[in-house]
Amino acid sequence: MLRYEDIPDRLNLATYFLDRNLAEGRGERTALLGPTGPTTYAELAELTNRVGHVLHDLGVRVGQRVLLALGDGVEFVATWYAAQKIGAITAEVYTFLPAKDYAYFLDYTDAAVVVVDLTTLDRVREAGTAGRKVLVIGETSLRDNEYSFAPLVSAASPRLDSAPTHRDDVALWKFTTGSTGAPKACVHTNRSPVLSHDWYARGVLDLGPDDIVLPVPKLFFGYARDLAALYPFGVGGAGIVFGERTTPERIFELIAKYRPTILVNVPTMMSAMVAHPDAASQDLSCLRLCTSAGEALPPELHRKWDKAFGVEVVDGIGSSEAYHIYISNRPGAARTGSVGTLVPGYDARIVDQDGADVPDGETGTLEIIGATAAVGYYGDPDKSAQTFPGGDTVHTGDLFSRDADGAFHYQGRADDLLKVSGIWVAPSEIEHCLIGHPDVIECAVAGHETDGLVRPYAFVVARVEIDAEDLRAYVRERLSPHKTPERVVFVDALPRTTNGKLDRRALRGLDVAR
Repeated sequence: MLRYEDIPDRLNLATYFLDRNLAEGRGERTALLGPTGPTTYAELAELTNRVGHVLHDLGVRVGQRVLLALGDGVEFVATWYAAQKIGAITAEVYTFLPAKDYAYFLDYTDAAVVVVDLTTLDRVREAGTAGRKVLVIGETSLRDNEYSFAPLVSAASPRLDSAPTHRDDVALWKFTTGSTGAPKACVHTNRSPVLSHDWYARGVLDLGPDDIVLPVPKLFFGYARDLAALYPFGVGGAGIVFGERTTPERIFELIAKYRPTILVNVPTMMSAMVAHPDAASQDLSCLRLCTSAGEALPPELHRKWDKAFGVEVVDGIGSSEAYHIYISNRPGAARTGSVGTLVPGYDARIVDQDGADVPDGETGTLEIIGATAAVGYYGDPDKSAQTFPGGDTVHTGDLFSRDADGAFHYQGRADDLLKVSGIWVAPSEIEHCLIGHPDVIECAVAGHETDGLVRPYAFVVARVEIDAEDLRAYVRERLSPHKTPERVVFVDALPRTTNGKLDRRALRGLDVAR
């Protein structure tokens, strides 16, 4: 297992994950698969070098931010590595945000250059780009502060030396989901992805040179970017990139076309894939495993997936604050209903409100300890002090219990708990019960005030028309009576944050009067 002290002082992520493949004779191996065909490591490295020169010529210097607001593709990956290679700091945002959100990210990052494509250009313009440079991928008419990607890149040198960055230099920002307020940047140094690659990608998933990784989330979400465009490169494997929005149909098509070995998934898409009318006819035998993270995986959904596809699910939990996955099941030894045991390199405590350790079997707040912890939230010292109390510790705010075998069981977020009839109720417990119903595709529970009292309301996306009272009876038969939803509200879709997580703030704000 790689330790922090084993990492060389001089560390550049582009050298470590990309250029090393050329130095070790893997230049002609495929790095990326996508709509333009396969891209070799040598081709990707050359494109990265050319983009690095363009960014530098546009004024990007060591320690400055480069904001990526573009869809998935070879250009995304090359631009990300190019910024790393010249010693800049990368930050990425979703491609379907409204202009006001882009305005927030432009102001918050104070990016020297923002890289866009034709999907995001108009909304980034509307957000306001005065005083900063915009690098545009795609052919269109440009304004004074905008520069066309293709001609500049084709004219640039294919050779570029890596900036002599240090393992403790800030390299990238990972944004929080924004489900509890405006997104905050978790500031990470070069060491975080290197350690996470060794501890999780190799130590848990046993990622190897023959693996082909297909991500369900888009690359702006670090969970997907790391597993598709960093970790495979660390062993000479390959990732798949596609620009379209993710749908079950598109995922099935990509699996049939590229025959990946690892599917990087989230429970929401797992539920949609299971519920798809063509699920039974899909051949997923190429997959050796499917990862699940980003939100809790209900045991009943896990069982539905196993029955539909027979592909092993390796469920885990991580966070932007701790960089990536820190607790995970193991291939061949997954325990349904548990997120698994500690990933090598991490330690953990489950503590009560006073910070004292709670015994196994009891619920408390998880603290995770590991050298991948962020150095803090950018621009928010008070929140940083609460979440990062020191010693590479992250106070997660997630409620967990740990059993005698060291397996961790997720109990929800501390700030999501509902007090019903004087008793604390975790919405996730009701959700996990409801998802077991054969006609429930997905669901969420939030507290709504009725006559001055908080009552759980269930929001359900159903496969067919269901009687609300039948669903309430389904829960009542399986859980304590006070956990029965006061009301079932049928919706077409659940509100979600940009990286696909349930947006509980938006859920609580839904109009339930109708």
